Amino acid sequence: MSERRILVTGADGFIGSHLTEALVRRGERVRAFVLYNSFGSWGWLDHAPKEIRDSLDVFSGDVRDAYGVRQALQGCDAVLHLAALIAIPYSYRLPDSYVDTNIKGTLNVLQAARDLGVRRVVHTSTSEVYGTARSVPISEEHRLQAQSPYAATKIAADQLAYSFHASFGLPVIIARPFNTYGPRQSTRAVIPTIITQIASGQRTIKLGALSPTRDFNYVADTVAGLMAALDAREGLGEVVNLGSNYEVSIGDTVRHIAEVMGVQVEVQSEAERVRPRESEVERLWADNAKAKRLLGWAPRYGGIEGLRRGLAETASWFRDERNLRLYRPGDYGI
Repeated sequence: MSERRILVTGADGFIGSHLTEALVRRGERVRAFVLYNSFGSWGWLDHAPKEIRDSLDVFSGDVRDAYGVRQALQGCDAVLHLAALIAIPYSYRLPDSYVDTNIKGTLNVLQAARDLGVRRVVHTSTSEVYGTARSVPISEEHRLQAQSPYAATKIAADQLAYSFHASFGLPVIIARPFNTYGPRQSTRAVIPTIITQIASGQRTIKLGALSPTRDFNYVADTVAGLMAALDAREGLGEVVNLGSNYEVSIGDTVRHIAEVMGVQVEVQSEAERVRPRESEVERLWADNAKAKRLLGWAPRYGGIEGLRRGLAETASWFRDERNLRLYRPGDYGI
């Protein structure tokens, strides 16, 4: 068992739960910060193996509360900050809540980490901050362009994280995952949307735009990248892309999923699933050379072969009736 204690904010979420489990399996002492709710739920950690749950120190709170964040960070040596509101369509409706959670929540983590002398802060960004690619593959030097309120709040949070390194010497690394997918992901994301509809027997798939391209990163690779940022000897004050360096359109992604699931499908585009024209990020493709150089990280699910392997593993999880029943295939939720 490691001597250090690591706080994971957003541990109840999709990526956060996978990360928390991986840290525990590695022998780390983990405090899991989950969003307080009256049901006493730990989110996806409720579904973790008993030995994982029994190893966790769970803190229920809200990153918007500075006092609670400070309590959670007491006695911790490092923090992996993932807690955020991430649904882009929901940010069109309630942008103020994104400011509170993504910006103020990040400020609370940074301030507490500074005051308590935390030795490593890994702040989780998003490829959405780049907007539609001006050049590809997208390096960390690419200009930032907020095409949604969500992206705007993540840019602000990233800049806060950097400012605490530049102003106060806080040991921060900004990890910027591209489009993560895998088991447990919400159907707000396109890959679970496709897979759950197919798994429930539908052969006409409801989607939004098919032409945008994405750089899909399997969740195990994203987790490995965040853990590499936690351990890295270099990279403080740096932004580091975590992406597969493989570009694929949404339309081709549908075809790959249908093939690995052994079905034929048609796609029906629905207007409510399409972003406003100027808000759609048309192209994302990660340059991951910096992550390889600074973190020693490279994706295990890269290229077309890696994508199809990750899609197959994801589809297998969603096809399990115990998992599929947790979703509402075909329903559009923001």
